[in-house]
Amino acid sequence: MNHRIIFANLNIYTFDQMKKVINKVKGTSSKVFDRVLNYIERAGNKLPHPATLFLILAVLVMIASWIATVFDYSAVHPVDKSIIKANNLLSADGIRWIFSNIEKNFVEFPPLGLVLVVMIGIGVAEGSGMFTVLVRQLVLGAPKKLITAAIITAGIFSHLASEVGYVILIPLGAMIFHALGRHPMAGFAAAFCGVSAGFGSNFLIGSVDPILAGLSTSAAQILDPTMVINPLVNYFFMAISAVMIVLAGTWITEKIIEPRLGEYTGNVEKLEATELTPTEKKGLKYAGWSVLALIALIALMLIPSSGILRDPETGSILHSPFMKGIIFVLLLVFFIPGLVYGKIVGTIKNDKDVVKHMTHSMKGLAGYIVLVFFAAQFVYFFRYSNIGLIVAINGANGLSNIGLTGIPLMILFVLLAAFINLFMGSASAKWAIMAPVFIPMFMLLGYHPALTQAAFRIGDSVTNVITPMMSYFALIVTYAEKYDEKYGIGTIISLMIPYTILFLLLWIVLLIGWMQLGIPVGFDGPLYLN
Repeated sequence: MNHRIIFANLNIYTFDQMKKVINKVKGTSSKVFDRVLNYIERAGNKLPHPATLFLILAVLVMIASWIATVFDYSAVHPVDKSIIKANNLLSADGIRWIFSNIEKNFVEFPPLGLVLVVMIGIGVAEGSGMFTVLVRQLVLGAPKKLITAAIITAGIFSHLASEVGYVILIPLGAMIFHALGRHPMAGFAAAFCGVSAGFGSNFLIGSVDPILAGLSTSAAQILDPTMVINPLVNYFFMAISAVMIVLAGTWITEKIIEPRLGEYTGNVEKLEATELTPTEKKGLKYAGWSVLALIALIALMLIPSSGILRDPETGSILHSPFMKGIIFVLLLVFFIPGLVYGKIVGTIKNDKDVVKHMTHSMKGLAGYIVLVFFAAQFVYFFRYSNIGLIVAINGANGLSNIGLTGIPLMILFVLLAAFINLFMGSASAKWAIMAPVFIPMFMLLGYHPALTQAAFRIGDSVTNVITPMMSYFALIVTYAEKYDEKYGIGTIISLMIPYTILFLLLWIVLLIGWMQLGIPVGFDGPLYLN
């Protein structure tokens, strides 16, 4: 008996010791990871102002374009087999192009128009006080444990309306967290991860799905002229991925991001979650009815087969005036209820108040507009130089020459897409280059284009939140600076790297499991060709 007791005590002692060792290792790993993120943040924030940084990058692109032409850096286009060479921005033609396109680059930079138009409606909704009351109501009524998951889920649903989540949801996430007494940058990160890092996931079909499916169809028809890829071809994989993003994003936000951020000590005034007055409740009620009336009116112009907001030639909704004018619809979604709310509670008495609120919202964009000017030059200089295009094609060709198949091939393809995403922000632009190379190549290896497209969407999503090449990165930096003027590119990258790492690992595991089980990735989306 004594031997048994001694042996039991020895086991208990050994188990306790093991627990201490494990906890010590975990604590050490956590501290190392935290130090790495702090280093990235400090190093990144020592960089010049983002506007200056984009100017420097534009100059570096000019120099790189000259070097590329000196060494005859080129690639063969995968579709028409033409030779793509670098364009020298320091040549006579390049300098003429710069002088002729500076203004055009700025005015036609996609995020600029979207932000300015939507902010007209948001200005009325915010100036009337409706936004503040909505946040108070959410803070008072929503279960506190579900706030993080709800914001990430909303970010995923924002994919239905193109990229407006960048404009609306990210600052709203920060505002909600701040009102709850949590660090606003944690709410910012949660919304950003749902909108951007989870871009390859959705519970419904988003605006990018028909675009990618069309490009995949064109690429597949290089080998099979009868093959058509539908927009639902990745739906099963996207829906499961969305659940994964919500669960993993919530865990990262609450277990890694918030503990690292600590308590917010900035001077941005916190929104107090006081009970709504009867007038405010009445205003919200009628504002809600006005939104329903607007939705009903749009539905009457969209749902009938002869609806005036459908494509007049094909009757399509996906490629219609409604989808092209989704930004105007969003303007109305904020403007009309904001106007109704303001009239009821008395914050809007006449047209002068409306214009005042619009103007006030635009004042806050002054820094963003300056930043966009330089960001646009960098992006369009890079595009004109053809360097990104050549890197993408040569990288794709290099992967094809490795000769791997199966799961290792798909993992490398995901990593390549993630790497290329650091240089080319647009999903459609990348897929337009990669699809004609990889879809036919993988078809010859027996893989259906649906699987290739699903793997691409993983890589296209995970690095969105850490690359300045992402079109809305300048706007994201502007949002962060609202809470602390010291926040810069380093802050954003160090804040979002945990999402990139974990999402990439989990998504690869999901893809491996999917391939092992042989489950279709969507409707008419098998993994393998017959």
